[in-house]
Amino acid sequence: MISNLCATVPDYPEPGVLFQDLTPVFADGPAMRLVIDALLGAFPEAGFDAVAGVEARGFLLAGAAAYASGTGTLTIRKAGKLPRATYREQYQLEYGQSAIELSPVDLPAGSRVLVLDDVLATGGTFAATARLLQQAGLEVAGFGVVLELSELGGRSALAGYPVHSLLQI
Repeated sequence: MISNLCATVPDYPEPGVLFQDLTPVFADGPAMRLVIDALLGAFPEAGFDAVAGVEARGFLLAGAAAYASGTGTLTIRKAGKLPRATYREQYQLEYGQSAIELSPVDLPAGSRVLVLDDVLATGGTFAATARLLQQAGLEVAGFGVVLELSELGGRSALAGYPVHSLLQI
């Protein structure tokens, strides 16, 4: 179902990149429910206290997963978007460089956080997210994605963490 609904956009955000757009999956109610159930089902024994979403499509997944699991949600934002003091990490994208931030959170130190996003490519965003959570005194319970671009080797940047993808291409 996911692969049937996913839109492939050539040369976005720059020439040579084949962008996998999962917004049609999120727009389909039954597909979205399957995605959330499958992502949460991959981490039943990991136990987590909150779900973090990586900007921006990860917010959709994290909000739905937090609601379904009865936990809170954290937002991993692009640099400059948060109004309070932040932790900041820079990282490499498959087509450039960026930075993400996390505000200090109201979770006790040692709280376990499940991190969700739509696509795993090079792993740079997730690796930076792990560093942000560690700076905040939190632990990564695991990483979940809808789609993994296997040829970009993102899992190698996440050695030591549980990683689950629903679809690999």
